[in-house]
Amino acid sequence: MIHTIKYFMNHRPLYLAIVSTLAMFLYLKFILGHFSKCFTLDVGSNSLGLSFYYTIDMVQDFFISRTRGQLLCYSQFLQIWDIVFAFVYTSMYSSWIMYFYKNRHLLLIIPILTMIADWAENYVELLMLETYLNSSILSETLVSLGSGINSFKWSLLMVTYIIIFTGIIITLKIFLTKPKLN
Repeated sequence: MIHTIKYFMNHRPLYLAIVSTLAMFLYLKFILGHFSKCFTLDVGSNSLGLSFYYTIDMVQDFFISRTRGQLLCYSQFLQIWDIVFAFVYTSMYSSWIMYFYKNRHLLLIIPILTMIADWAENYVELLMLETYLNSSILSETLVSLGSGINSFKWSLLMVTYIIIFTGIIITLKIFLTKPKLN
């Protein structure tokens, strides 16, 4: 029993990373997919935040191609489900970073900044959406701000992937070069 507890405690970061990854996939499959159906179209972009940047024409096309009800649904999605999604993916990425880089917790700032940028971009999208719903116009300043924050988010996400991929390579190298006991 004590051996099992010690084993679990020594491998806790790995278990946390696996559980958070499972939570991420379940959230994608059962929550995000479900709550995005009300604004999803068969053709075109279904989220402004999924592109690296966006222009005023892209935002206008996104808004024009949806009904008022779909836009209100998108607004609710940004306020609730996409906020939670950012927390879920940050937990997953942070867990893997903690596993691969045992004592380098400073690296966690990258996925945390990614989450904050995602939330800020959602806020600006909500402002754009509110302006559009109230007056059918878009602020070029808001679109530029949202696009810039979105590009920053994706850049941080790429850095996060590089950190995790490097951790995988280092871990594999250590495992493969470790002397074998016969």
